[in-house]
This record gives sequence, structure tokens and C-alpha cells, in this order.
Amino acid sequence: MEEINVAIEVAKLNADALKAIAMAIAAAVGVFGPGISIGILVARALEAIGRNPEATPKIQATMFIGIAFVEALAIFALVVAFVIKFA
Repeated sequence: MEEINVAIEVAKLNADALKAIAMAIAAAVGVFGPGISIGILVARALEAIGRNPEATPKIQATMFIGIAFVEALAIFALVVAFVIKFA
């Protein structure tokens, strides 16, 4: 009977470890894309402002809206990662 209890505890630990690894992978993959996207978005906006300084307010407003949408994707990825971990 003791061996069965030990086996059950080991299985629970393995499941928790797998959930932690799955959470880390989901968070890493889910944040990787938005991180690169925000970098490209800001770089292109700065390049556009450098070429046409008079359009700075319009470019900045569009850039911030784009950053907000891309950041929302990263937040969704983190939510999915937490669901994987605690479900």
C-alpha cells in the first residue's frame, strides 16, 4: 500500500513539473513574437519621424495604438500560460 501512495505522489510531482515546463514554453513563445513586433514597430516609427518630422503626432498616435494591440497578444499568451499551469 505504501508503494502505491509513493507512486501516486511521484506521478503528481511529474504532472506538476510538466505543467510548469508547459507554462514556461507557452509564455516564452507567446511573448517572443510581440516583443520582436514592438521593436520593429518602434524602429519603423522612429525612421518615419526622422524622414518627416512634421507628421510626428500622427505617427506617434498610430504607433501607440499598434503597441497596445501587440501588447494585448502578449497578455493573452500569459493568460493561457497561467491556465496551463493552474488548470
